[in-house]
Amino acid sequence: MAFESLTDKLGAVFKKLKSKGKLGESDIKEVMREIRLALLSADVNYTVVKDFTAKVSERAMGAAVLESLTPAQQVIKIVNEELTAFMGGENDRIRISSHPPTIVMLCGLQGAGKTTHCAKLALYFKNMGKRPLMVACDIYRPAAILQLQTMGEKVGVPVFTQPEGTNPVDIAKRAIAHAKDYGNDMVFLDTAGRLQIDETLMQELVNIKEAVNPNEIILTIDSMTGQDAVNVAKSFNEQLEISGVLLTKTDSDTRGGAALSVKYATGKPIKFIGTGEKVGDLEPFHPGRMASRILGMGDMLTLIEKAEQTFDEKKAEELERKLRKNAFDLNDFLDNLNQLKKMGPMENLIKMVPGMNKALPKDFAFDEKQMLRTEAIILSMTKKERANPSIVTPPRKRRIAAGSGTRVEDVNRLLKSFEQMKDMMKKMNSPAFKRRFK
Repeated sequence: MAFESLTDKLGAVFKKLKSKGKLGESDIKEVMREIRLALLSADVNYTVVKDFTAKVSERAMGAAVLESLTPAQQVIKIVNEELTAFMGGENDRIRISSHPPTIVMLCGLQGAGKTTHCAKLALYFKNMGKRPLMVACDIYRPAAILQLQTMGEKVGVPVFTQPEGTNPVDIAKRAIAHAKDYGNDMVFLDTAGRLQIDETLMQELVNIKEAVNPNEIILTIDSMTGQDAVNVAKSFNEQLEISGVLLTKTDSDTRGGAALSVKYATGKPIKFIGTGEKVGDLEPFHPGRMASRILGMGDMLTLIEKAEQTFDEKKAEELERKLRKNAFDLNDFLDNLNQLKKMGPMENLIKMVPGMNKALPKDFAFDEKQMLRTEAIILSMTKKERANPSIVTPPRKRRIAAGSGTRVEDVNRLLKSFEQMKDMMKKMNSPAFKRRFK
């Protein structure tokens, strides 16, 4: 998970800070030294670290902190605010053109995940009611066009291609004309990358930019490249004047140096982050929320947004009615389990809940296979058994275990947990409980 290493290190620094009570200047200097080391070990750009700690130190040395009754909390608040500012302050959205189509040109080095994230962006805007078109402008990498077409089928978005030998500039121009004719209001240009920045690559991108005048030029960067991400961003920005950055593979990057460095070093905002391998694993980048995650404070707003995007409103209303009547059964449980899976890895979701980072053991890892076992057990039941689990007798349990490839103990554990959950819901719907928490 992104920033995991940095979160752990900063957590240790702040724990030590809270134990001190009143703070003196020497305490602040010691804290700043430890924060500096934590950021450098997270592969944050040295200049960024130097300026960040200088700003935090200047504010923390003020009388408002040193004379405060809760100085440790004041320092954490300052770190949170400065982290947010360094990453951009607010979420910077893609500008939608008032004269469709909105043209989004994706560029970056080979291997950064450009083609995959072209499809993720197209799906993201398709889910917002747009009619996107993806364009295969990478005519050099073997199977690049086929990969985009495969991704297009997966997300249900058309892909514009041209015969072999067509110039990428002509492909882009023809794609825009095609979009206007067929009512596609967003066009995503998947351009060619190279293993390293070279004149040929840049000139082709400049030519495409001049030919179609894109509304947005988004640079895709592999977050695991750390400080190198800053150099790549600077080079592309000098040649193309990019409008924003899409950071990929943040789920695999425990350090997070790229996210903390790119905006400060280039002046260009991070607009999206790729958070996993699935086509729906893409999030708008919110600096404030990310700062909260880094400091172990969770991210409830993103969690709520994920739930709103994933959960069916009618099903949610029906579930609420069933819960009030205590008529919740294993069919409902399976429905909710499937919708929960769509929100992304459970481990990431759990850590978005405020306080959970501190409450969980350091080596915590959610067993995703347990969800699959639970699903298999429920699917091995008959409709009557799911609707009324109390009829599941020992012979039925043996049949269900055999059908799901699990043990009878696993079936018993699921049934017991389900009954406990129903009892808890019954108590929550009782008049006494409602009066107590009214």
